[in-house]
Amino acid sequence: MRIEFLKMQGLGNDFLVFDAAANTHLDSRLLRALADRHTGVGFDQALMMETPKDPNSRVFYRVFNSDGTEVEQCGNGARCIAALLYSRAPELGRELTMGSPGGTVHARIRDDGMVSVDMGVPIFDPPFTQSLDVDGAKVELSVLSLGNPHAVLLVDDVKNAQVERFGPSIERHPRFPNRTNVGFMQIVDRGHILLRVFERGAGETLACGTGACAAVAAGKRRGLLDGDVRVDLPGGTAMVSWAGADQHVWLTGPATTVFTGSIDLTRFTGAKQ
Repeated sequence: MRIEFLKMQGLGNDFLVFDAAANTHLDSRLLRALADRHTGVGFDQALMMETPKDPNSRVFYRVFNSDGTEVEQCGNGARCIAALLYSRAPELGRELTMGSPGGTVHARIRDDGMVSVDMGVPIFDPPFTQSLDVDGAKVELSVLSLGNPHAVLLVDDVKNAQVERFGPSIERHPRFPNRTNVGFMQIVDRGHILLRVFERGAGETLACGTGACAAVAAGKRRGLLDGDVRVDLPGGTAMVSWAGADQHVWLTGPATTVFTGSIDLTRFTGAKQ
């Protein structure tokens, strides 16, 4: 079986994007094989586009990490899907509604080509700030959800943050039975942060859209940030806007198609054509 796909990226966070077919079943083993950057296509997440479940939506999309696990939401992935849908049918307008396991997502294609998505209202865990024993150290975390779980640490220098040490340990800490994404945030000033994210099921990526939103929401909740914040990630710059409690958070940045292609899945399954 052969599938057609697009390779897309937002701020270096890269995706395998494909339309779901009734006879296509990508299990976790096959997804891991496709994610391999040496022998497969290579991606941080795979985005499967399905028939919308809501008549007001343009698409229903599912998100799979490079380890084959399905997750609830992906901010940069949502932006890429919105950009793709607009490119396919610009006559339908620049405002789009999309469905996902993490909930309904509203998107806007700006005149400058940037893509903004409404990531919903941040949900803060009680207590919002927690101290955990992690790898022999006490680590203070801000814990919240943007449709998927996040833990945010404040660091003095993001370049030297111990992402490789604490990222995997926090991701799989017993406090998070479904695992969590881990953000390492350095505050430059009230409107500017530097961020690295160790993503659940993918490891450190060049960018994480929901991670950027979570970091800004955590910083503003703690009184350290304003409502409009520039987020510099290893893969580029995103803008996050959040007015505060009970308000929706918006993520804005570029979304690009890198190439299109097709791949024979029997290469990975061993099945005969």
